[in-house]
Parts: sequence; C-alpha cells; structure tokens
Amino acid sequence: MYCLVNINRLAEEYVVMRKKNSWQYIILSLKVKKRCSSCLSRMRPRYKRLVDNIFPSVPQDGLVKNNMEKLTFYALSSPEKLDRIGEYLFQKASRDISRKRNEFVMIAMEAMDQLLVACHAQTLNLFVESYLRIVQKLLESSEPSLQILATQSFVRFSNIEEDTPSYHRRYDFFVSKFSSMCHNNNPNLVTMEMIRMAGIKGIQGVIRKTVSDDLVENIWEPVHMDKIVPSLLFNMHTMKSKTDIVVESGISEEVNDKTDSFSLAESCLRELIGRASFGHVKSVIRPVLKHLDAHHMWVPNVFATQCFRILMFSIQSQYSYAVVETLMTHLDENGNASPKIRTSIADVLSKIIAIAANESVGPTVLEIINSLLTNLRTSVTRRPPSNTGLSESDGENEYREALIHALGEFAAHLPDYQKIEIMMFIMSKVPQFKSSNNPNDLHVQRMCLKSLLMVSTKYSSVQMNATFPQSFLDLLLKTLTASEDEIRFIVLRILHTLLDRHNNASKLSKATVNITKSEINLEKCSRSDTIFIRKHAQDIYVSIYESLEMTNNTVENVEAVYTTLALICIELLSEETVLDFIRLILSIQELAITNAVLSTQQKFHLHGLVISIMLLVAIVTDLHPLKDYVEKVIEQRKLLSATHLLPELSVHNEVKSSSLLPAGVLIEEPELTEALKASGIDITTETGPVLAHRRSWVENTNMSMKGSFTDLSNLDLDSVNSTPAMQRRFSPNEDLSFEAMKRSLLDNPVVRVEQNTRQTQLCDMFRNTSFQDLVAISTASKDEESLHSKITDVFNKVDISNKLSAVETTNQPIPIYETLFPELFAF
Repeated sequence: MYCLVNINRLAEEYVVMRKKNSWQYIILSLKVKKRCSSCLSRMRPRYKRLVDNIFPSVPQDGLVKNNMEKLTFYALSSPEKLDRIGEYLFQKASRDISRKRNEFVMIAMEAMDQLLVACHAQTLNLFVESYLRIVQKLLESSEPSLQILATQSFVRFSNIEEDTPSYHRRYDFFVSKFSSMCHNNNPNLVTMEMIRMAGIKGIQGVIRKTVSDDLVENIWEPVHMDKIVPSLLFNMHTMKSKTDIVVESGISEEVNDKTDSFSLAESCLRELIGRASFGHVKSVIRPVLKHLDAHHMWVPNVFATQCFRILMFSIQSQYSYAVVETLMTHLDENGNASPKIRTSIADVLSKIIAIAANESVGPTVLEIINSLLTNLRTSVTRRPPSNTGLSESDGENEYREALIHALGEFAAHLPDYQKIEIMMFIMSKVPQFKSSNNPNDLHVQRMCLKSLLMVSTKYSSVQMNATFPQSFLDLLLKTLTASEDEIRFIVLRILHTLLDRHNNASKLSKATVNITKSEINLEKCSRSDTIFIRKHAQDIYVSIYESLEMTNNTVENVEAVYTTLALICIELLSEETVLDFIRLILSIQELAITNAVLSTQQKFHLHGLVISIMLLVAIVTDLHPLKDYVEKVIEQRKLLSATHLLPELSVHNEVKSSSLLPAGVLIEEPELTEALKASGIDITTETGPVLAHRRSWVENTNMSMKGSFTDLSNLDLDSVNSTPAMQRRFSPNEDLSFEAMKRSLLDNPVVRVEQNTRQTQLCDMFRNTSFQDLVAISTASKDEESLHSKITDVFNKVDISNKLSAVETTNQPIPIYETLFPELFAF
C-alpha cells in the first residue's frame, strides 16, 4: 500500500509539473520511472528476476557469476522451473538477436550451457527444447560468429549424457544446417575454414546424440547419411588437394588439436563408422560409393583407397567383411563401366581385402572368392564396343590382374587350412578339358589357374598329404595334360610353389649339370612324405610323362618340368622310392629316342632334362657310383661333340637330325644297373624285372612305350643304344616277315621316312579326329556280320569232341553254338 500511495502522489506532482512545463518535470519523471520499476520487479516471478540479474548493465563485463550461481542453485532446488527458465532465456536471446545485441546473446548461451551441465533432472528435456530453439535461432542467423557460437554450444551439449530419453526431439534441421556449413565458400579463407570446422563438429555432435538414443530420429536413414557422409568426404578431399597429403598407410597424420577441417572430417568419419552396427554399415558405405562415382574419383584411386582404408581400420572388426561385400557388389553393378574404372575399384579392393580376411570365416570366405572368380569369368567373355576402337588388352588384362591380386591378398591373411579349401574351390571352378577350340574357355581356364597360382604362393607346405588332398591332386594332374602349353606351364608353377618347402625352386629354374649338394637346402624325407609319394607316384609320373609328349612344348615348359622333377627329388625321394623315379627318367629318354612326333629340338631338350635330373638324383641320394657314371656320360657327350644333348636348353641349329647318336652318349641300362648295385640300392626286392616298365602307371598313357625298359638283371641282352645309326622299334603291329627284317637290317632311309610319315599321320588322326569319326573309320572295312563271324570262330576253336559224340553229322554240318545252345537260336 505504501508503494501505491507514493506512486499516486508522484503521479499527481508529475501532472502539475507537466502543466507548468518546468525543468522539475524531467527530474520527477525519472523518479517515477525508477520507483515503478523497483516496485514492479518485486512483483515479478523469482526465476525471471534471477535470470535478469545474470545480465550486466554493460555487456563487456560478461556474465555475472554470483547471480549465475544463485540461478543455478534455484534451478537445482526447483527443477520444475527449468522449462520456464529456458523459455525466458529463449525470449531474451531472441529479442537480443533481432536487435543485433550479440554480446547479450553470448551471455544467454553461456548461462544455458552452465545450466545444462549442472542439471540432470528428469525435467531437463523441457529445458533442452528451449535450448535447441536458441541454437537453431543462432544457426539461422547470417552472422558467422553466431553460427560458430551455436555450434560450440551444441558440441558441449552433445557430450552430456541425459538421464531420460527424448520422445519428441528432432535433429533433421541440425543435420541439414551443419552439412551446409561444411560446404561454406566464404570469400575470407579464415572465416570459411572456421565455419567448415564448425559444421564438422556439429555433425559429430549430432552423431553422438542420436546414435546412442533409439527414441530420437534415426540418423542412419539415407536422407541423413546422404548429407553427412558427402560433407565429410568433401572436406577430406578439398584439404587433401590443397596440402597434397598422400597417406600410403591409409591413416592420416593425426593433428592433436584438430586444427584443420581435413583432420576433423576424418575423425568424424571414423567415429561414424565405428558406431555403426552390422545393419548400418551399408548405410555409410553406399554414400561413399555414390560420392566417388558422382565426382569421378575412381581414376586415379588414391583418395578412394584412403577412404576405404579409413573405413576398414575404424569399423568394428567383426563387420569389416561387410565393407568388402558392398564394394564387390558395387564392382558388379559397374560391369559396363570402362576398364580403367573397374580396374581402379578392383585395386582398391585388393588393398583393403586383406584387412577383412582375419575376420572372415566359413561361407563368407568362399562367397568372396566366388565373387572374384565370377568377375574374372565375366571379364573374359566381355568384348569392347566396336565403336571405341579399343582392343582387349587396353584395360581388361589390367582389370583381371587386379582381381587376381585381390584374391591373393585375401588368401595371404587366412590360415593355411582355409588356403587349402580356397585352392580346392578354385580348382573345382577350372574348366576341365584337354582341348577346346573356344578361346573364351581357354582364357577362363588360364585366369582360374593364375588365381590358383596366386593363392599357392601364399601357402606354406608342411606335409604333402595335407597340401595335396586326393581330389585336388587329381584335378591338378588332369589339367597338367592340357593341350595349351601356357596352361601346362601355369600348372607346373603351381606345383613348384606347393612342393618347394626349402626355397630351392629359384636355384633349380634352369636345367644344369653344374649343381652341387652345398647349393641345395636338403632335409631328410619324413615317413608321411614317403607314404605320400609311394601312393601318388604313379599318377604324378604319368601326368608329367604325358605333358612331355605334347608337340607344342617350349623350352620354358621343359625347364618347368625339370624344376618339378628336381623338387620332387629333393623333397620326396628316399631309398625306398628312388627306383620308380629312375624308371620315369629312363621313360623320358626312351620318349626322346622313339617318338616320331616330337621335333628334333624337343628331343634334344628331353635328353638334356634326363641327364640333369639323373645327376641330381645321384647328388641328393648320395649314390656316388651313379654320380660317377652320369658324369662319365656327360664327358662322353662333350668329347663326341654331342653338347646339344646337354643343358643349357636352347635351339641347336647346327644339328639337323637326332637319328644318329654316337655310342656312349645315352644312359645305358646295364651300366646303370651296375651303378645302382654298387651304390647299395637293393634291386632284388622288386618283383619282376628290376627296372622293367611298370604297366600299372603307364597303361593309361595311350602311347606305345613297350620295351622302354629292359630287364637290367638279364645282362645277356645287348643295348641297342650303343649301336649308332639304329633305332628301336617296338610297335606290336609291326611286320616280322623276312622282307621286313631285310629292310630293317638295310636301314633304308626312304623306308624310315615313310614309316615316320605314317606314324605322324596316325598320331595326328587320333589326336584331332572326333570319337564318332574314329568309330566310323574303324568299322568302315568290316562287314555287318563281323561280330557273327568272330563268335563262330571262337566257338569253332573250343575243344568239344567229347560232347559231340552223339551228334550225327550231315552233309551240311550244324554250327557248334546252335548245338550247344539251341534255345538261343530258336526262331
């Protein structure tokens, strides 16, 4: 009442003074205003008075700390007032923003921040709504300082863990606004950098507030990820281009204080993918792929590689293979893109796939391998458009090599048992045929084998029975007899990598007779390896023999066979298995002598291969008499100008024919037998002929090798090899008449040429003619009753005199089979 009386009295005086227009009017008006405000302030709510008191009369003085403490205490004591405090602060800040009073706006935001940190009540959600409205108001301002202020406050808010979830809060505006700030192009470079950094920090804050709260808006939706991820990549690429930062390891040099947008963007991307669950990984990867496609960043792929390595190193390890699968799917979707783009994608894949290998198990491994092989096969069948003028080698070969390299990198980081499974899986995908006129089929076979070779180089053999499962070895040996020389060469290289356990392959890449035992890394053959070679020697030796029969063998093929045989000798041979290996060597020498299809140069190569391997056998097994004999043969070849029968394997233009071989230049079987006996090899334990030809492992060669070995225990047989100008003939169908013997003794060159020509034509016919044509040729000269006549001849030769005693003979005798089996011929 006292205040109201005083106010009324002052009002009356004010009216009187105003009429007199006195100077006292002004003084009195000030008194009235002061008295009114003082009285009205006492009538206002306490939270408003506390809020008003935190603002100083001069904004430069900043927040009044004592009054702020009072406001904080009041908020903690009366948490139900928080929403009103927030609303009142929002009104004051909005009024100050409209009046451009930025200093008071900053004071209001500081007060908001302190209240957020101090209060953790359940009613904080209502206060947060007012807070977010202020932040949004500041972000909508055109003042860079206010935008940065709002971002800094929002980042502090994002680090606060709230006690209760929010059901109605939305952050879509903040995602859009912060993303747009990441693309700011302010003319002032310093201001532009500050705004971009503020945008990245804001995105990071949104991620922290939304990822851990399932009740707020789903940040993983494409509408949000399509804004967040490209904004981060834009800043990473822009700063990278400015500073020329090239990071080979995929992990950039971290800046401790995060003073540049590149480091901030990278850190934010790491945090984003690190917080992603399995179902959300693809939500992050797809915008990355879309950004790289839209801005043509695959060629060159330095930035793309860096991005994916960042993702792989930041993602939860158990989800890393999901990145690989998404990238491979993207590669499939870009099947019609240019070879350079596909090659770049495959190259990125090869650089990150190893990271996922450690966490990939079971079906995932085979899915990745199968996808790579599918892309290889698709690339083989792809042809460039006719209007581009590009050849297949302009990009497809690089693309395939990148895929093979990716497969190898993936396999390199898998355990050995999975590498074996991968090799078996790849081998099952290799088309199995010995000859084909379709170049695509051959190319698919070649690419699959190159993939297998890449995987085999990453595998370390321990025991051969584990390295070569039965099914895998059978397919590998079957492919070894393919008609293409390049395919056989790749298979031999695969065998090299799997057989070589002591790094001897590089020392045995060329056939040589100058090798010593000290140059080789030797280890005694284990019992398990001995059992392995005894079990599989027949199949292995037959396949190697058949590969040497091919007429398109080059020097590289023969040298690869030498390396294979040398590794078998070093890794698997023992006294128990050396005889079978020597039989194979003698078979190869016999092939060089009797084969009429191989060229002269190829026969020379085989002779060089035989002498080199025989010497290596003597060195490895410490058979000194055998070594002395082989060295004697080598010296004999040098003395008799037969150096073309020695390594190095090359083209010998000075020798025209291999039919005339001087005496003593070949490995003689009697002398070889004596050398083996002198070396302590027990040749009497073998059943049958000591070094005789074993039909069990050559009967499927479909080649006439009869007589390739003679019984070395029967020393009364003369060696034909010692007789110059003579050739062995062991054809089972050859003519043994007097004229044939005469021609053989005279050794007419014309007859020999004719015989060689017939043999060549016959071999070509059986190699190149289809099965149906061969059947037609074989049955063309036979009459329709041939089977009937044969049966008649067989039964006529049977002795049945006792059983036919009661049968009456007539002028037309009854056939024997009709007499014995009348029910079969009843009409």
